[in-house]
Amino acid sequence: MEIIGPAGAGLAIALENIFPPLPSEVILPMAGLSASRGSFSLAEALIWTTLGSLAGAFLLYGIGAWLGVDRLRAIAAKVPLLRPDDIDRTVAWFHRHGGKAVFFGRMVPIFRSLISIPAGVTRMPLWKFGLLTVAGSALWNTIFVLAGFLLGEAWPVIERYAEILQYVVIAAVVVGVAWFLVVRIRALLAARRANDPEPSAD
Repeated sequence: MEIIGPAGAGLAIALENIFPPLPSEVILPMAGLSASRGSFSLAEALIWTTLGSLAGAFLLYGIGAWLGVDRLRAIAAKVPLLRPDDIDRTVAWFHRHGGKAVFFGRMVPIFRSLISIPAGVTRMPLWKFGLLTVAGSALWNTIFVLAGFLLGEAWPVIERYAEILQYVVIAAVVVGVAWFLVVRIRALLAARRANDPEPSAD
């Protein structure tokens, strides 16, 4: 971190937005630790990492805008257990709650990156998306950068607690996907039984 400096920390956070396995929970406290040692200022750490978050978010927003609703509906029509109206419901939900989703999503592992894509799909106004991303990212980044700044060499304790949060999110996603599959498969089987003619008795 002392070699790459605050701009490098910002680049690392931008890459973390694109490739979620890169751990912001490690990058940000290390930036804070380097700031506490005088390698660069705390303000530089916060500004550059927030700019990195914004850059990565806008790239994913662009991917979502390129995909668009029509292309996603066409993809859903070809994927087993998905339907085009699933996309329509998701888009309708995002139109209602997209602002809160972008802001709070910036502080949830995994969703920190993914939330930018539906924002692009629904063409959320760029100014609104940018402001919400900066606000949510600045809050998340400040917590972890300050933790590294204040804890110093003890910063790895942050990673342990962040891992617990990540495991909770992953478990919730797995449960949600499993529930969706069970409901959709049962509905599909019920539809097939309803369409199959009753065997005639001889």
